[in-house]
Amino acid sequence: MKCLTPYLENGFLELDNNTSERAMMPIALGRKDYLFAGSDRGGKIAATFYSLIETCKLNNINPQEYLADVLNRIAEHPVKQVNQLLPYNWKPLET
Repeated sequence: MKCLTPYLENGFLELDNNTSERAMMPIALGRKDYLFAGSDRGGKIAATFYSLIETCKLNNINPQEYLADVLNRIAEHPVKQVNQLLPYNWKPLET
């Protein structure tokens, strides 16, 4: 029973997953189209991009700006610091 009460201790936790369900709605609506991703690998890549885009939205980041910036920077970015490029850690370059 203890596993059901963390939301009482943490006011930021929600009682349901409606937010997640709404975020996944476009994916569910296009399910038949995704049968034609080309391969299992193509499906996994699509899932990765959907996850990045939804994480951007949850962090109030424009997904198009984020993806353009990360794709421009990732080749020169140190591998050990790749977590800096995840949406919740990302900071756009100062120009």
